[in-house]
Amino acid sequence: MKKIAVDAMGGDYAPQSIVEGVNQAIQAFSDIEIILYGDEAKIKKYLIEHERVSIVHTDEKINSDDEPTRAIRRKKNASMVLAARAVKQKEADALLSAGNTGALLAAGFFIVGRMKSIDRPALLSTLPTVDGKGFDMMDLGANAENTPQHLHQYAVMGSFYAEQVRGIKRPRVGLLNNGTESSKGDPLRKETYELLASDEAIHFIGNVEARDLMTGVADVVVTDGFTGNAVLKTMEGTAMGIMGQLKSSILAGGWRAKLGAMLLKGSLRELKQSLDYSDVGGAVLFGVAAPVVKTHGSSDAKAVYSTLRQIRTMLETTVVEKAVAEFSGESDDR
Repeated sequence: MKKIAVDAMGGDYAPQSIVEGVNQAIQAFSDIEIILYGDEAKIKKYLIEHERVSIVHTDEKINSDDEPTRAIRRKKNASMVLAARAVKQKEADALLSAGNTGALLAAGFFIVGRMKSIDRPALLSTLPTVDGKGFDMMDLGANAENTPQHLHQYAVMGSFYAEQVRGIKRPRVGLLNNGTESSKGDPLRKETYELLASDEAIHFIGNVEARDLMTGVADVVVTDGFTGNAVLKTMEGTAMGIMGQLKSSILAGGWRAKLGAMLLKGSLRELKQSLDYSDVGGAVLFGVAAPVVKTHGSSDAKAVYSTLRQIRTMLETTVVEKAVAEFSGESDDR
């Protein structure tokens, strides 16, 4: 049985969206057990009681505006802290939260603990592409500043995740840059390029541009946390803008537009699904000793369900255990 500790109080719509997502997951998967951490009375308002779901009550939670490290240290009974501690003490196999991103990073680093030989754990997420296959990208914001050695580690970790979890043999690794030529970019990108090109253990295909990400140009895309977070939010905003503008155009276009929309209903549904971030799961804090996954603060029940499905796959493939064994033997320069 796979045990998942869930911070029920993190996120914009907690605990409702969190609990409703748990309700869906527990019905869909017979091999998972959920431990919800948070206000028991508030959780029970939305929870469909099940023998594989339990609640650990606490009145304390970490707010979105709390200073991350200080909150982790001072709010020792916060729902996120208790869930992280359960993973550390082997009472649960993985942690899910939609709460304060910085606090979750601190909990993963200081409570769960990082893998040996990994300097900077990073956020990795599978993002959608037009062909539906998706690509893994890291770092998405765990570290605002990075060295070439950090980006090299991200390429190794991202490639490992894509192969183990998504089943891609020899994933194509691209370095996000402002041009595809090897001479492009600032010193960080240029030095990283040299490190990746000289590593025969990964399938490095060179620089990739942001405009090509959704065409499936690479299976794994590597960048620093500041750039990755900006690109992620740009993609999210663009997807929402496209769908919103399309809907407005149909509603304002009269009966011909509405008729056309009816005839294209199937195609429009496929377009929506190709841009739907709620179906791909959350961002994995890869580089810590157990699965720690952050779902979006505004996640609805579907997004929470998708993230629990993702965690289940991670536990099923034992990707973190394999990564711990793999990276413990790496040289110090990675």
